[in-house]
Amino acid sequence: MPALPLPELKSIVLIPAAGSGRRMGTTTSKQYLELQGKPLLAHTIALFDQHPQVEAIYPIVPADDREYCQREILDRYQFKSVRRLIAGGSERQDSVRNGLAALIEDGYNQPRRPILIHDGARPLFNTDLLAALLKSIDANGACIMAVPAKDTIKQVIQGQIVDSPSRDQLWQAQTPQGFHFEILDKAFHLQASDEGPSTDDAALVAAAGYAVQVLAGEDRNIKITTPADLLIAAALLDSYQEKSA
Repeated sequence: MPALPLPELKSIVLIPAAGSGRRMGTTTSKQYLELQGKPLLAHTIALFDQHPQVEAIYPIVPADDREYCQREILDRYQFKSVRRLIAGGSERQDSVRNGLAALIEDGYNQPRRPILIHDGARPLFNTDLLAALLKSIDANGACIMAVPAKDTIKQVIQGQIVDSPSRDQLWQAQTPQGFHFEILDKAFHLQASDEGPSTDDAALVAAAGYAVQVLAGEDRNIKITTPADLLIAAALLDSYQEKSA
């Protein structure tokens, strides 16, 4: 069976990186911590910069960080595909909403335009998987990367186990998460203000009534949240560099 063609419209990548990273235990926001001598956010942007199926990248950082991020990351590493920096909001979904507003301002709001949302703290995504993700978004409108859960998951309320769901139906969500612009935009408009903040864009899209496909990702695509994660990421990068040498 011949491979499906890639979407005619290239993707736009939003990279939310406006969190404080309190669990890292440092005064420096985690997106600026160094990984092998390079800021974490710079590693993440580099994944998509100049990729043939990426037209523009929009990092989303705290409003007070924009000058620093421009100078120490964008200017320093001379990224070609970054369109502009976006000021983040108080919650992740506020940051993504600000990103969507910027896409409309810049004319990237074609209904079937693939919009990828990728955590700024995931510097190890294998972009060889990007073509398959874009094809699924083109065919289905919404698709995320995820891996099957390996550990037994417990639902706990007030310190007591209330359920032990089967791992067969549990997947750990990753990013990129990708959607047609019109689907993502409608999902954000439909979100009720009393629903509380969401840390997962796919949850908002599913709540709006859209089916979200899942594409198997890789364990290497970790999110840097704790100091231990940073050590693991460094070891993984060392391993990949040795293999490619």
